[in-house]
Amino acid sequence: MTDLILYIGNKNYSSWSMRPWLALREAGIAFEERLVPFDFAAGNPAFAEFSPTNRVPVLRHGDVTVWESLAIIEYASELFPERRLWPDDRSLRARARSISCEMLSGFSALRAQCPMNVRRTPSAIALSDATKGDITRIEDIWQHCLDDAGGPFLFGTFSAADAMYAPVVNRFEIYRLSDNPAVLAYMKAIKSLGAWQEWEKAGIAEPWVIAGDEV
Repeated sequence: MTDLILYIGNKNYSSWSMRPWLALREAGIAFEERLVPFDFAAGNPAFAEFSPTNRVPVLRHGDVTVWESLAIIEYASELFPERRLWPDDRSLRARARSISCEMLSGFSALRAQCPMNVRRTPSAIALSDATKGDITRIEDIWQHCLDDAGGPFLFGTFSAADAMYAPVVNRFEIYRLSDNPAVLAYMKAIKSLGAWQEWEKAGIAEPWVIAGDEV
């Protein structure tokens, strides 16, 4: 039995939960998954039992509690340095962390207008100028990283940065947000991951429907 417990929300909707789950699973780090769905109007009161913010995801490791997606990934990378969740090169690691923090704190227009939804039938929607700006910036980040690394992932092999942008891959797919060949190739690489396919299958099978995330 692993001593890592990862609390997550709905796999269909929870982009924040997907990031550390995908990072740990793809890196081969064993953990116990505990899914607590947010099928109430405002989250789930049960979150308070394990989360200091009443949100997911949360990682428990003995007496240690870690919350927020990127903090969980950082903690796991310190526990398991041999799994190489970040690039070995210091300058590349700095860039990977920079774009991961940008994902964590930015792109609010894209988040609001195009929520993650694994079950959604892909189709385009009308986009605000702010959302278009977010899309352009993400395309630029991916293109730059892929050009430098040669693909298939942002820093050559799968890393924490790819996990941080994985929910955007879902958004780009289900809202038809890009026709850039490099972007589409990167999305294909992410979607080919065993961890991605496991998450997607489970998300599609979930019974919960959150009206506010159905665009």
